[in-house]
Amino acid sequence: MKRHTIFWIAAVTAVFGLLAASCGGDDDAADDTSAVTETAPAPEDEAPTAADEDEPMAEEEPMAEEEPMAEEEAMAEEEAMAEEEAITEAIEEGDIADIATLDMDTNGDGKVILGVAAAGPRDDGAYYQALVDAAEDISAAQGWEPPIVVDNIEPAVAATELENLAAQGVDIIAVGAGEISDPLPDLVAQYPDIFWYCNCGTGFPQMDGVALSTNDGAEIEYVVGVAAGLLLQEHGGDTAYMIGCCDLGFEVETELAMRLGLKAVDPSFDVVYTPTGNFPFDFDNVAGATEAFNVALDAGMDLVYPYLGGAHEPLVQLANEHGIPVTSAGASDVCSRTDLHWDMAALFDGGDFARAVFPLIVSGAFVEGDIYKFAVGRDPEVGALICDPTPEQKEQLDQAHADVWNGYCLAEFDAIRAIAYGGVDMEAPLVCSDA
Repeated sequence: MKRHTIFWIAAVTAVFGLLAASCGGDDDAADDTSAVTETAPAPEDEAPTAADEDEPMAEEEPMAEEEPMAEEEAMAEEEAMAEEEAITEAIEEGDIADIATLDMDTNGDGKVILGVAAAGPRDDGAYYQALVDAAEDISAAQGWEPPIVVDNIEPAVAATELENLAAQGVDIIAVGAGEISDPLPDLVAQYPDIFWYCNCGTGFPQMDGVALSTNDGAEIEYVVGVAAGLLLQEHGGDTAYMIGCCDLGFEVETELAMRLGLKAVDPSFDVVYTPTGNFPFDFDNVAGATEAFNVALDAGMDLVYPYLGGAHEPLVQLANEHGIPVTSAGASDVCSRTDLHWDMAALFDGGDFARAVFPLIVSGAFVEGDIYKFAVGRDPEVGALICDPTPEQKEQLDQAHADVWNGYCLAEFDAIRAIAYGGVDMEAPLVCSDA
């Protein structure tokens, strides 16, 4: 559905570092001493004297390269932060109707066509449709041709489908999810004139030839949990149900981070995850999702998070019929819709990401090879939103966003990623250590 992740590597490293730091003991100290006191044997024709044996070993000189390397890394980090701040400011000031200063007619045929590659149905009313709607809005605002959309792309055939899209005379291609991004390096080399953009999700690495927008799933789902907890306080109950696909890594991350946020509101609150699809990436199984909803309803479900694509709206309708509070799964416009009712929104809307970065793309401020991470507490495109909050709910949810931006729960988010993506066997955190 959304978050194809390799960010877990850093998380695993951080978690194992913490574990190693806490496991040192006398045996380690003994090993270290023997390593220090061992000396090289003297030449056969020169026996060591007593003075030689009593002489302390000279300390090893640090590598001359270490300090310059550290300085270079610090400078690179500062430059990256400055670049990200500049992009953030440009996003705040940009608008999709801003006149393009770059000629986006990359193939020189006299027109500009934006191609969209979606992993699910273009009209799901949820995560997949969000990018399609944004592409239509951007194309209309820029005076381009209507976009060409290829949807329901399965990872196994992503290379073929993306190549077919590239061959249709498009000038720009927006890839809607990391799960269909594996062919990008080869396709970028094959079609270098096309401008490639990918909303590739959590922790996706920088890639030559592709402009990337990313986000942090643990941050987002933590504040989703806080919002859900505030709604449970209001409506009564203590259990949310997350109805998803197939226990994928980013679903595990979502469940664990949401639980952390729920328990930040009330330690008795919890979330139950239920898979409904066929592996991999089947977020559109309406029959399976409906069955899971009914089972959860019988079990006493108090709030539902339909973490789904094509099966999302059918479950929202069921939730409305049974009076169960419900949240969106990515789409940010649900609070203003009148056909169905949502009580809150989980914000990771691919359309919002595209609307934010495309003014920078057409101005040349965001180019292929650039990456921008939407961050909770800084960027309004990510986080959580209660549709009709009380002043107290808004204040508490705003504070949760600010806390995340200020570094709250960093160790717990790392642990969650390590469990979700690295297979680390450890207890999931239930409370933030800096609470």
